Formats: sequence, structure tokens, C-alpha cells
Amino acid sequence: MNFIDIRHLTYFIEVSRFESFTRAADHLFVTQPTISKMIKNLEEELGVELFDRSRKKLVLTDAGRAIADKAETIVKASENLKTELDDLIGLQKGHIRIGLPPILDAEAFIHILGEFHQLYPHITFELIENGTRKIEEDILQENLDVGIAVLPTEEEEFNHFSFLQEELRVVVPPSHQLASRKRIDMKELEEELFIMFHKDFALHERIHDACRKAGFSPKTVSETSQWDFIGKMITSGLGISVLPWSVAKLLKEDVRLLKVRNPVIEWDVAIIWGKNHYLSYATREWLRFTQERLLENTSD
Repeated sequence: MNFIDIRHLTYFIEVSRFESFTRAADHLFVTQPTISKMIKNLEEELGVELFDRSRKKLVLTDAGRAIADKAETIVKASENLKTELDDLIGLQKGHIRIGLPPILDAEAFIHILGEFHQLYPHITFELIENGTRKIEEDILQENLDVGIAVLPTEEEEFNHFSFLQEELRVVVPPSHQLASRKRIDMKELEEELFIMFHKDFALHERIHDACRKAGFSPKTVSETSQWDFIGKMITSGLGISVLPWSVAKLLKEDVRLLKVRNPVIEWDVAIIWGKNHYLSYATREWLRFTQERLLENTSD
């Protein structure tokens, strides 16, 4: 059996309702020969007669009644599907799952989400906090649509849009012996106790690499996923940390921020999404809108 056009079923429903080819044709704004041909084609496709044409008015056969019970359900489902697709394409609905690292200063990002919501109030968001490595994994497993991550990522796996590049700062309490300095060498931190983000965060690896380049392995006293805990631990005398400048400046505690060299440590933050992964209409529009707004903010 070949695919049956929904129009065949629609015409069949109308003919059975009006019990007349002519009245059904008038209602559907088609000619009577057109609708008669459609019904004949449907009967040939199904291999049964749908109407008893021997009487003054059309009467459904047993096969016709059996088909009629299903035809209206199929046509209604098709109409509902079209409405659903129209809503999606017209961005009247949608759901976007976004992975965010908790170390990100999210104020500007949330502001852009708010602007997007004003334009598309029926699109909903799910914001999930995790480190870059977990965000990458969840995108590949299609548990997330997009994410914010620290570059580099696997180029063959992800598309990305970079929107923030900055140096990291060494963060120490005011009483620290280095607190009066503006800039230090990484080697000078060899004997310090480090407060780190845990291994799911790209910064964990980035800081370890910088220490190795300076000729030592960092002594870690604590690992966390919350940047605001780090400020409290520093002022409590537990150790020092290395944070992106945009995050370090948010610390409420009285701390000192020092530039570091040999090597300079930088991070490059980007929106990432999977290559060759399906993106919903809502996600594609959110990406377009967010990239445009981030570019505007950069140029201001």
C-alpha cells in the first residue's frame, strides 16, 4: 500500500458527512469531478468500496464505516501536528537547555536571557551549572542544547562563539607577603597552598599546566565548585587562589589581585554547541540573538 494523502481522508470525511459528492465539493471549494476522483483513488488504494452508490444518497459500506472511525482521528492528528510545527517555527514555544559554569559572572548573560524572553515569552529555559568538562559531555550526549565553556574544546565535536578573553589573577589576603606587589612570577607561588576548582573545571587543568611550566606542582589544600567559597577560604587563611579577573573582582572579601607572568594565564570563554547535532528553532534563534547582543556589548 502506498502512502495515503491526508487530502484523500479529508475529502472522504466530508463526502460521508454530507452524503453527497456535490455538497462536499461545494463545502471544500473544489469541483465535483475532483472529489469523485479523489474518492475513487482512495478506494482503489485500499481495495474496497467506501460508499454504496446504488441509492439516491451515498451510504457508507461496512468498510467505509470502519475507515471513517479512523480517518477523523488521523486528520485531526495531522492538523494538531501542523499547529505544533507552526508554533515551533514561529517560536511560539520551545525549551532550551543551557549549561553554565558557576565561575562565570552571569549578570550580562542573564540580562540577555531577559531580553530574549521579552521577544519570545513562550520559550522556556533550563539552566544547569557544571564545569566545562561536564558541560561538553552533556552536549555530546544531548542532555544539553548549548553551553558556556572555556576554550579550547574538541574542534571536531563542537562549534563555538568566543565572547570573553582575559588574564587570570592571583588572589591573596591583605596580610600576605605578596599583597603589596602588582605583578609576580608564577614560580613565587611554589610554596603556597592553592584553593582550586575541582577537576570538572577547565581552570583546574589550566592552573596545573601553568605551575608545571613554572617548574613545580601546586600544593592543593581545597577544591570547590563555588567561587564565592574561595574568597571566604582565602580570608580565613587557608591558602591562595588563581581566578579570572571578572570573577575575582566579584569577591566580597577584602583581598588583593595580582597579575601573574612566566607564564601569563589566560582564559577564553565561549558558547559551544555540538557539530552535526539537531538544534531546535528556539535554540537556533537564541544562538543568533545572543551572539548579536554579545558582539554589541563587546563593541560598546
